[in-house]
Amino acid sequence: MKTGISAGKVGQAYEIAKEVYAKFGVSSDKAIKEALALPISIHCWQGDDVTGFENSGPLSGGILATGNYPGRARNGDELRSDAEFAFSLVPGKKRFSLHSFYAETGGKKVSRDQLEPEHFAKWMAWSKKKKIPLDFNPSFFSHPMADSGYTLSSADPKIRKFWINHSKSCRRICSAFGVNQGSPAVDNIWIPDGSKDYPADRLSPRQRLQDALDEILAEKLPAGTITDAVESKLFGIGSEANVVGSHEFYMGYAVKKQIKLCLDMGHFHPTETIADKISAMLLFVPGLLIHFSRGLRWDSDHVVTFSDEMRDVCREIKRAGAANKIDFALDYFDASINRIAAWTIGGRSLRKGLLEAYLEPTRLIVDAEKRGKNHERLALMEECKTLPFSAVWDKLCLDAKVPISTEWLGNVGDYEAKVLSKRK
Repeated sequence: MKTGISAGKVGQAYEIAKEVYAKFGVSSDKAIKEALALPISIHCWQGDDVTGFENSGPLSGGILATGNYPGRARNGDELRSDAEFAFSLVPGKKRFSLHSFYAETGGKKVSRDQLEPEHFAKWMAWSKKKKIPLDFNPSFFSHPMADSGYTLSSADPKIRKFWINHSKSCRRICSAFGVNQGSPAVDNIWIPDGSKDYPADRLSPRQRLQDALDEILAEKLPAGTITDAVESKLFGIGSEANVVGSHEFYMGYAVKKQIKLCLDMGHFHPTETIADKISAMLLFVPGLLIHFSRGLRWDSDHVVTFSDEMRDVCREIKRAGAANKIDFALDYFDASINRIAAWTIGGRSLRKGLLEAYLEPTRLIVDAEKRGKNHERLALMEECKTLPFSAVWDKLCLDAKVPISTEWLGNVGDYEAKVLSKRK
């Protein structure tokens, strides 16, 4: 979709916006550079509806991808190709986050507890060639050993041991990613364990989960290659009454072990936001992994939009000066729309949120608060909402050499016609 906005017009509008922001003590040039420098870890599972390459059965563990839009990726080469194309439409630094069942084993059946770095050799070669760092996630769902609804917290020692070994394998793979790319890869642990109806014993599963995590994290891996994180959830499909890995459990565990805590925007009560949790948790853990998602009623994984909730999170991180302690990641999947467009919308929306945060005249707002002039604080916050943000966003896209405005829709349309429509 052509907008008719030339580079010259973008430059003209930007100079006006730059002058406006300067009156508030904000350098828009600096804000663009800061917003572009923050890496966003884009999730592989949006490209193929969380199917993976195991062909082990339907989705389970409270995960459901709805819709059947044509053209999902069917193998690693297609997924990498689709991701590269989406990356070309999203400004700024990117990473790519994999789940363990995206291993490429050459047609050989490899149990999840036997996965090795060699099964991700193609991913690591691609990562190095394209200079796209990788992150990782163990996969505790869509597997016969997860049919009971319990994995690391299972009362069955055989099941629990299988998933402990899987987690250990995943940490080694993640560390290999870190060695390959020369920087730490995030290994994020999320399990679906929980009860559909009220359990009589909530303590024992959590004790087993704690013991399992202790065993998993006991293995020392090369320093600077891996960042461990744990992720909570309020409830899921089949675990409406109780989730073993609750926010309180992982909050306590992350503090105890001094590892990163993952806060997923869709994993809390529908009226609860994570913005207020950020400054509180940063006092006690070394950092946070933020999963930018959009909860809608009971579902936690809708495409990220430029919503008030997402913008609040970005502002809170900027105000706290905490960007160097945050891993920014997307986590959603929508099979009802063009999957590359879903990646692009989410990635561009988060980058917009980061830019807007860095354009905020935080110093003036904080100064008003310190002087007890809360009416000034509120007035400044309101005034920020109508500053010429869109002109700066267009300039950011121009600087990053990605399409401005809605022009990227035409790129996606061409790719769908030439590539996605050919897939059966």
